[in-house]
Formats: sequence, C-alpha cells, structure tokens
Amino acid sequence: FGSSRSAQAPLVLPVLHASSSVAMASVAASQLSKEQKEELLCTYAALIFHDDGADITPQAMTDLIKAANCTVEAYWPTLMAKMIKNVGMEGLIKMGSGGGGGD
Repeated sequence: FGSSRSAQAPLVLPVLHASSSVAMASVAASQLSKEQKEELLCTYAALIFHDDGADITPQAMTDLIKAANCTVEAYWPTLMAKMIKNVGMEGLIKMGSGGGGGD
C-alpha cells in the first residue's frame, strides 16, 4: 500500500463478522448494523493510513478492507475519503474525542 508498514508485522483489521462476539465499546460487533460495520471498517482503515502517514484514498481503503477479508459498499470509502479531505483527519479525530460535559 505504499507505506512503511511492509517491514513490520502483517496488518490485521478487527473481525466484524455478524457472528463475532467481540465487544466494541459497550456494543458487541454482532449487534451492529451492516452500515455501522462498514463505516467502522472505513474508519479503521483511515486511522491506519493516517497513523502510517500514507495518503487516504478510496482505492487504498478498499484494498485494505479487502485484504482483511471484509467488504463495504462502494460508496463508503469514497464518502470517507471526501470527508477526510474536506475536514481533515486531525479535525475528525478531535470531533470524535471530545469529553463529556460537567457541572
């Protein structure tokens, strides 16, 4: 995928099969809808590329997801890559990591 990861251990995405009992936050993967699983796969792929300093493109995301023996609807990687291009990965990470309100 054009990254420095090739000299490291093989890349493995979390298993998100419907029969999976792996808990994600407080929700088991088996409880997620198809759309939620696909969005999560794209999010993981984008975070992997961001962490590696690689370009986040729809094709790269699709290739990585396929390499993990998973699939997503074709629009997901395009939608995610467009959002990352418009908002920026750092901005999206900050949006998702905000703390709760206090008194």
